[in-house]
Amino acid sequence: MTLQTDRLALPLLATAQAQKEMTHNEALALLDAIVQPVVAAVSPASVPTAPVPGQGWIVGLSPTGAWSGHAGALAVWTSGGWRFVAPFEGMVVWSAADAMPFRRTAAGWIGGALTGRTLTLDGLQVIGARLGAIAGPVGGAVIDSEARSSVLAILAALRTHGLIAI
Repeated sequence: MTLQTDRLALPLLATAQAQKEMTHNEALALLDAIVQPVVAAVSPASVPTAPVPGQGWIVGLSPTGAWSGHAGALAVWTSGGWRFVAPFEGMVVWSAADAMPFRRTAAGWIGGALTGRTLTLDGLQVIGARLGAIAGPVGGAVIDSEARSSVLAILAALRTHGLIAI
């Protein structure tokens, strides 16, 4: 029987286990760290010297000291010391220092990058998938009609993207 959960590695109670409150409290401390996580900083140069219980950090790629062996992990200081949570792809953490979310990918922690299919504001789509290039006007004697054609193509693209009303 496994003694931890599959995805978050939270400790599970064992049959006939003594002092079950220890395992339960450890699971609660880890949940407190990973539910809506906020970190003070991403990859600080060194382990903080005076952390406050509940404060967290994303450990850098070459950790030393108390963080040694926990590269890329979410480190949270608790009243019982450091707790480390191994990141998983898709995990999102808010960085207070950067004022933006960081998302865990196979390549590591990525900050400030948003992905999606559309951007909708106040119920209206304002950005959609990128359209093809718009050809610029080419020389010729009928410059006015070419300019009008280009302007119409630009307006059509802006309308398609939802940046201006139809």
